[in-house]
Amino acid sequence: MNVGTMIRVRSSTWKVVGHERRAHGNVVSCRGMSGIVKGKTARFVVELEDDYAVLHPTKIALEHDKSAGFLDTKLFLESAFRSTPTTTSQPLTLGKAAIDDLAFQHVPVEMALAQDRVRLLLADDVGLGKTLEAGLITSELILRGRAERILVVTTRAMLGQFQKEFWTRFSIPLSRLDSAAIRRMRNQIPAQYNVFDQFDRSIVSIDTLKQDSQIRAAIEQSNWDLIIIDEAHNAAKRARGGGTESLRSKLAKLLSRKAD
Repeated sequence: MNVGTMIRVRSSTWKVVGHERRAHGNVVSCRGMSGIVKGKTARFVVELEDDYAVLHPTKIALEHDKSAGFLDTKLFLESAFRSTPTTTSQPLTLGKAAIDDLAFQHVPVEMALAQDRVRLLLADDVGLGKTLEAGLITSELILRGRAERILVVTTRAMLGQFQKEFWTRFSIPLSRLDSAAIRRMRNQIPAQYNVFDQFDRSIVSIDTLKQDSQIRAAIEQSNWDLIIIDEAHNAAKRARGGGTESLRSKLAKLLSRKAD
């Protein structure tokens, strides 16, 4: 099974992004291309899917666009153009966000774009806009198709402010997953579903992660393109007690393994 092959499984169209041969069969990793699964990722065991079918390009029938002035075709092409990730290495959002454009905030953005796998510690002084720098970096990665799934981890007191800053200044919506929201989700979705897989871009309190072992288990089973840990200095090993790891430190290490 070649990467890029289009298949139809469970009444939906998928694009193959990976293929593994396992003892129990051929496992294909896919990204949804139609309907409610569009943009979602899933894995299927080919031998267990009754309606599995490869969509051959030679068998696809073309349909005449009957809309006035070929409007449907134009809208489709415009949408495809806008959703195509940029390939330039130059920052595109600097000076365009709803913030004061300060030169020193450009530095971490340029550093992030120079890395194949972004790993940055933003350690500016209090009040110099670390949240805004994180927003600029996130915007650039989204434009490049590198940040579809985002998780922000912050303190309970900062949940609302972080959520507001990302939305009002960068038009990045973050679904708030506090304890109450997670309880509601658990009551609404099947027991085997992962709460974190229901939202591509979410924000959660570090205190919620510390207090709920089920949530930590859910993190173990999920992955993100980008994880932002606010107040990351609090996750450092304690100086007292011989450098023992706090629960925050262990959570930070866990999260570091769950991002591409």
